[in-house]
Amino acid sequence: MHVPLILTDFLDRAVKLYGEKPAVIDDERVLTYRQMNERVNQLSRGLQALGVEKGDKVAYLAPNTTEMLEGFYGVFQVGAIMTPLNTRLKPADYQFILEHSDSKVLFVDEDLYPLVEEVLPKLPDLEQVIVHGEAKDGCLAYEAWLETFSNDSFDRVELEESDIASLLYTSGTTGNPKGVLLSHRANYLHALSTMHHLRVSDQDTLLHVLPMFHVNGWGSPFYYTANGATQVMLRKTDPKLILEKVEKHNVSILHMAPTVLNMVIEAYEAERPVIEQDVRVVIAGSAPPPAFVRKVEEDLKWKFVQVYGMTEISPLITTSELRSMDLDLPAEDRYRLKAKAGYEMIGSRVKVVDELGEEVPQNGKAIGEIITRTNGMMEGYYKNPEATNETIRNGWLHTGDMAVVDEGGNIEIVDRKKDVIISGGENISSIEVEGALYEHPSILEAAVVAVPNEKWGEVPHAVVVLRDGETLTEEEIIAFCREKLANFKTPKSITFTDELPKTASGKIQKVVIRKSFWEDKGRMVN
Repeated sequence: MHVPLILTDFLDRAVKLYGEKPAVIDDERVLTYRQMNERVNQLSRGLQALGVEKGDKVAYLAPNTTEMLEGFYGVFQVGAIMTPLNTRLKPADYQFILEHSDSKVLFVDEDLYPLVEEVLPKLPDLEQVIVHGEAKDGCLAYEAWLETFSNDSFDRVELEESDIASLLYTSGTTGNPKGVLLSHRANYLHALSTMHHLRVSDQDTLLHVLPMFHVNGWGSPFYYTANGATQVMLRKTDPKLILEKVEKHNVSILHMAPTVLNMVIEAYEAERPVIEQDVRVVIAGSAPPPAFVRKVEEDLKWKFVQVYGMTEISPLITTSELRSMDLDLPAEDRYRLKAKAGYEMIGSRVKVVDELGEEVPQNGKAIGEIITRTNGMMEGYYKNPEATNETIRNGWLHTGDMAVVDEGGNIEIVDRKKDVIISGGENISSIEVEGALYEHPSILEAAVVAVPNEKWGEVPHAVVVLRDGETLTEEEIIAFCREKLANFKTPKSITFTDELPKTASGKIQKVVIRKSFWEDKGRMVN
């Protein structure tokens, strides 16, 4: 008998087993799983009334709120595809994504509405905008609209596990984002694997620090809901507020980027809140040094778990959780292991291969590319078969991340094959930033690379060649870029040079540029 793996199963389980338990704590608002499910039914009826059908795209531009969480399940019940939008983009980025995704309806938080206001008239195929908060011109107010629909059990659209659940946009290495198509099956099996490795249970309280637009919050709305965990919302990444909520709500687990954790550590040292419960903090985005792991586990006394993945694989495929034979190692050795990407999770095969496709020796020295064959693999890039075929070859997804493997089989990332800058957990396309620089009439050539940064791990740095007779200051170039790019994509510093290093064929050698900034680090990621 075939029972399709559909994500709505997770909320069904929570309602059946934990119906009267707090599901969501959103500032002063608390909803049980039964109440959350009733709102989800109202949302599904509302979408149906708007003409949303199976396969339609429904976009969400929202921080971590009740409305964002319930959106996943309300969208899935009508067979539509959840399309979360990064809250840190420029209006032109939103216009591109909303057009490219063929989004039919957009839900937008009241505070974020100004980000899309100017482009909405340019989106004739976007049929309805609904605001989480006060109504805007021509838009519906979410709560008033929701109240007009029944909260009775909803007659769901029939789905197969191969149907698409999520359309997620990632910057990659080109200026325009690519849309990653993830099926119900991919998200479902990823949830089952991840909940095991993170030891998620009904005793957990999750604080949603990681934005839910980031690969569905690493799938957290699925596996925490499935286990009946209480989920605490966080609208803004404020380290002091994070600590307050951890203490107030007895939070047991958080997901975040290393840069955010670093800010939390600083706030903890200043505030010294009384946090008596055991806390697990799950990190991904850039590999922290062992000293950082030590600080988390010895000062905060939180358990540190690093994971690794990417949008195209739902996203997690490895974990640094110590295995039984590593528990008795000296503290420094344990911290060193936890600072690595780790070993493969259940449901994923992960290899590091050389240019011939052969696995590199496990000596901690031989460098190869991480490839994976996993149940969480994307169906492909939306409207982009060329990029799909380039990324998935012979059934294996090529991550573009370069790594070594130690004698215990633990993977450690040492460089990036693609010129993607990961700053504070955000992907930045160096090509996109270079495109903005080239728009300046005084700039002849430009190359953008990642440089180490204590706060953000790494940030974009531009090396610029000016046209003859032209003069520009660092401040002028940065200000110019700020007008064209999201702030996190803007170069944080500029180097002026007479000539960029190039190959014999004229290709700019970014690796040569990067080395000058990373030579004292021992590797070229931070």
